[in-house]
Order: sequence, then C-alpha cells, then structure tokens
Amino acid sequence: MVIALRVSESAARSRVVLELSDPVDPRVFTLANPNRVVIDMPEVLWRIGDAPHPAGKGLVKDYRYGLFRKGNSRFVIDLNSPVRVAVPQLLPPGGGTGFRLVIDLAPTTSAEFLAHAGWPRAPATAAQAAPTAPGVRKDARPLIVVDAGHGGLDPGTHGESGIPEKDIALSVAKELRKALLETGHYRVQLTRDSDVFIPLSERVNMARAAHGDLFVSLHADSNEHREIRGASVYTLSEGASDREAEDLAEKENMSDATAGADLAGENDLVASILKDLVRRETIDRSERFAETVLETIPAATMVRSSSPHRAARFAVLKAPDVPAALIELGYLSNPKDESEMTTEAWRRRVARAIASAIDRHFAREAGLEMRAAVN
Repeated sequence: MVIALRVSESAARSRVVLELSDPVDPRVFTLANPNRVVIDMPEVLWRIGDAPHPAGKGLVKDYRYGLFRKGNSRFVIDLNSPVRVAVPQLLPPGGGTGFRLVIDLAPTTSAEFLAHAGWPRAPATAAQAAPTAPGVRKDARPLIVVDAGHGGLDPGTHGESGIPEKDIALSVAKELRKALLETGHYRVQLTRDSDVFIPLSERVNMARAAHGDLFVSLHADSNEHREIRGASVYTLSEGASDREAEDLAEKENMSDATAGADLAGENDLVASILKDLVRRETIDRSERFAETVLETIPAATMVRSSSPHRAARFAVLKAPDVPAALIELGYLSNPKDESEMTTEAWRRRVARAIASAIDRHFAREAGLEMRAAVN
C-alpha cells in the first residue's frame, strides 16, 4: 500500500518519495516524446489522499498513478526538461514512517536523456501474442468485443463534477454486455471489466485473437466550446474527415503515452495496415455499422447536430479484419450531457440503443451476403 507521497524540488535536483506499508521491487525507466519517468511496481493500493502536486516550474511537470494492468501498478512523472535518474533507494521504516522509495532526478542534456530512454521489453502476454489462425467455431454466434476507453492511471477527460471518462465508458460497456447477452444472439467480450489500463495495441490484439465480428469502443468527449453536445460515431480513415476528428484521434491515440506505454512504430503500423487490401471491406462494414448506430441512438440520447459520423486515424480501430467504430457518448464539457451521463437510467438506455444497432447491423449484413450469393 502507498500511504504517502512527497515531491521536493531545488535548483540541483527533484526528489520523489513514495511511502509504502511494505517493501517493493520497483522498475524505473524513462520514455521520450513526451519525456517521462515511469516507476513500475507490483499491484498496490493507493491511499495517499490529496497529495500535493508540484508547481510545475521545476523538473517535474506533474504526476499520475494507478493500475497499469492486473498485477502491475504504475507511477508516471511528466517532465518539463530532460533528467538523469539516480538509482532508486528503498529505505527501511524509521521515525514513524513506513518503507520509503526515493527517486532523485537531476538535470541533464537532451542527448543523454534520449540515449538512455526506452521501453524495457517484457515477454509477450497472451493478449499481446499474435492472433492464431482462424479455426472452426463451436459457437457460431457473432462475437462482439466491447472496449471501455481509458482506465487505470489514464482517466481520460473529466466533467465539472469530477467524474472521469473511464468510469462512464466502463459503466456503459457493462450495460451493453448485459443487453447483448439478454438477446441470446451474441457472445460478448470486454477489453476491460475493471479500472485497469490496457494499451491500445493490446485492445486491438484482443479483438483479433478472439476472431471478433465487431469492435465497439466507448468514450466521452470534451470540447473547448461548452455548448457543443451530443453523441457521435467515428470510423477509421488514413485521412481525417475534418480537423476536429483529427484532433480527437490524436488525443485518443495519446492514451498510451498518458500511462507511460511504448509508442514506437504505432503510426507506421497504422499506415501499413491501411494499405492492406482486406482493409477496404472492413472499413465498409465499419461505416455501415456507424450509420446504423446513428439510426438507433437518437431514441436514447441527443446526437451531435453537425457531422455526427466522422473518420480519422484512431489507433484502437486499426484491426484490418475486425469491423470497428468508436462511439463518443456525449461531451463531458457540456453540463447537460454530463448531467445525463451520470445517471444509471441514461447509461442503460444508451446501451440498449447500441445493442439495437448491433442487431440491425448483423441483420443487414446477412441480407447483403444473401444478395451477393444470388447474384
């Protein structure tokens, strides 16, 4: 358990101290673009309350913490300038304190920081492993992969009430799973069913490894223009449909950076997948699903009045063989949208509207396949 946190700064160094109830074996490394210090440790409880945040004028810009994945907690330090990280010290209890994990940061050059920055590779997990070759299914019902956006130490955006996007996304995801299972027509898999961080690439790999038939990613948007409200649906495209869609994709694709995950090669991978011939059919199916969502969801919630279906390079939608859409459930920056999203009735209503869209989508896809067979 982490029971206290202290950050001290001087011209010569910055020091971060985590006070713990038990000793831990941390792994500390740095990542660039943006510059961060990442502290990994076994899963812990965070009981630090309203710990003071740095002024943001020294080496340390800010910090965040939470569950990175099951069994693994993470503390991420955002930097204002390059640093050299001293060997972490784990001090024994004394003077009324618990164990103390001490991380000292000193100024350094950009060249030295980049020379030592990098993601320490770990063995691939089952979720990260390459998808196996498709086999014969024992259950022929379509598999719907429901992705609750953000999670763990990546909260997403916040409303004025303080409710984070990650909580709204998870709540609606669970309601959608329930609504789909009640029909008896589908199998359902959640990318996460708790407050845990899942890297974007792992979410995609989960859908591919499970041979998903549809991937639905749930989010809640924010906008500097607080009058904008309503749900919208996004699909994958190499070129964004408009500047706002491009900005949103860039923000959502930074989810991994927020949690201190590795970003190397992701943009190149998206570009190469988009050139694959199988991509075209997948995008067509994704776009048809998006339009179907916009037919059913107005019965449950307000839909954005201008261009509710948009497209951009969303990393979480990049599977070449799984139709996918990202649904922004509303705007947490709009007081009316936020007020609705905090109610269980709204979440249940929206989930059932999306489930209805999934029903319509697969009925229409079956019709298209029958007409193609006849022709």
